[in-house]
Amino acid sequence: MGRAVGEAPAGTRSSHEATLRRQAAREPGARTYARALPIVPVRARGLTIEGADGRRYLDCLSGAGTLALGHNHPVVLEAIRTVLDSGAPLHALDLATPVQDAFIAELFRTLPPGLAGRARVQFCGPGATDAMDAAFGLVQAATGRRGLLAFSGARHGVGAGGFEQARGFEAFVGRAGGFEVSGRTGGFEASGAARMFEMPGQAEALEGAGNAGAFQGLAQAGGGQGPGRAGEFDRAGRALDAPLTHLPYPQDYRCPFGVGGARGADLAARWTESVLDDPRTGTPLPAGMILEAVQGEGGVIPASDDWMRRMREVTAARSVPLIVDETQTGVGRTGAFWAVDHSGVTPDVMILSKAIGGSLPLSVVVHSDALDVEEPGVHTSPYRGNQLAMAAGTATMAYVRENHLAERAATLGSRMLTQLQDLARQFAVVGEVRGRGLMIGVEMVEPVGVGEAGGGALGAGAGAGAGAGSGGARGASVGFGDGSDRSGGGVELVMEPQPAREPRPAAPALATAVQRECLRRGLIVELGGRHGNVVRLLPPLTISDEQATAVLDRLADALEAVARSSTYGDQQRHRQAG
Repeated sequence: MGRAVGEAPAGTRSSHEATLRRQAAREPGARTYARALPIVPVRARGLTIEGADGRRYLDCLSGAGTLALGHNHPVVLEAIRTVLDSGAPLHALDLATPVQDAFIAELFRTLPPGLAGRARVQFCGPGATDAMDAAFGLVQAATGRRGLLAFSGARHGVGAGGFEQARGFEAFVGRAGGFEVSGRTGGFEASGAARMFEMPGQAEALEGAGNAGAFQGLAQAGGGQGPGRAGEFDRAGRALDAPLTHLPYPQDYRCPFGVGGARGADLAARWTESVLDDPRTGTPLPAGMILEAVQGEGGVIPASDDWMRRMREVTAARSVPLIVDETQTGVGRTGAFWAVDHSGVTPDVMILSKAIGGSLPLSVVVHSDALDVEEPGVHTSPYRGNQLAMAAGTATMAYVRENHLAERAATLGSRMLTQLQDLARQFAVVGEVRGRGLMIGVEMVEPVGVGEAGGGALGAGAGAGAGAGSGGARGASVGFGDGSDRSGGGVELVMEPQPAREPRPAAPALATAVQRECLRRGLIVELGGRHGNVVRLLPPLTISDEQATAVLDRLADALEAVARSSTYGDQQRHRQAG
């Protein structure tokens, strides 16, 4: 097992503690990572961080997925120095510069082929939240519609639009397929909503011929309805004002239908079709659908490639723009340059941030030219011309592409997942190990006791999903009453008894304990998931085999320490005795 990191000398320890005390006294209670990770970084290179207390850490947080090449990679530093030494402007708004031109050229080399030939790039403010708002406004302007479809567990930014995605505020439960819909627009005010175009509904990538063949407006595609006031319903009983509708996201361990696997994904897709097509209790045709190919904050949940293709077909057939959020998954993280590359899906809009700036703040919206209908100045930011971030981003994308780091992430990530699955079988506190590429999650659960299904970490209805769409049926088989393969209308669920293999209750306290034990051993990890019970690994794509082994050793030590802790050890022994 991995070695624990030793104590620091008293002098460095006191300096470190004084800095943390000043931070706690001067900064608000809103700080997040600083609470769980009481370290003071002073130097960093690649995977390694050195704290003010002299201790070294292996960083599998990577700036919440921002550092594709790790800390201070030489190519990134060189790109930044080149701009600084050249005398080029560091701030250029949206003016054309050689640095910006090089960034766009490199970005276009990596885009899905179906999008690259007709893409437009919009530079936004420094964070992904601004790009989310820009993307939402874009599809609303192009379609003349207002609502958005999102998926349970998603988090798309933290601004007005993103906040509604994550939480939903001033929500009322309307007659919209049983889903929560918001009674406020938040950040979803459409700009130029009168611009309505017709778009063909092919199942493949949307074929817009410039601006003239784009998207059909709500008045035509939605039965002549315009957006109503909050809480109003049309004569059929559908909510007129439904800025946000959450749909079930397919997953194995905590499948909303209790089956998981391909069957669970199929049911989630059918539910989506029903919500869109039901003439009485569905939702009006929305301005767009936003999804992640691997949910990050939702708990590292990969969607199957088949489900991704199904969502493309569903949206294309109904003239609904598909927005894919690649904020966490982009630039090689999941084992392909973009997570959509696994499925071959061509979205209408891609939201890019984090790694795209090469460690510096940058966000970008890439969209089809068919959506290019907004007037100048509709969405703007004074910080969209960050030349240092563009240079660092260009260097990062080129290095990942030229050195095949996405392929490396796929290979190493698969190996790490396999080892973690073997490890998971040793501990009843691990419900499931899952992920794709170097985006890995370990879900912590309450340990199983005698008399319950299974007997090990994976025996309590847990899985070990190494990739998208893995895992078998659990809980109950769900079918359509007549056995048909219809879409639209109501969904009739017939529950057929199956051997019960329910997921274990989420254990966020255990996840916090694992994070704390990892830190004691010199390993930095993140927590996520709907219940805050998923230990997340986001190492840089440059991690070596030896470093990966050290990471897994330290994580194994931490898991063993938590599993054997007095609190949970006594609890498990009590259950077994009972």
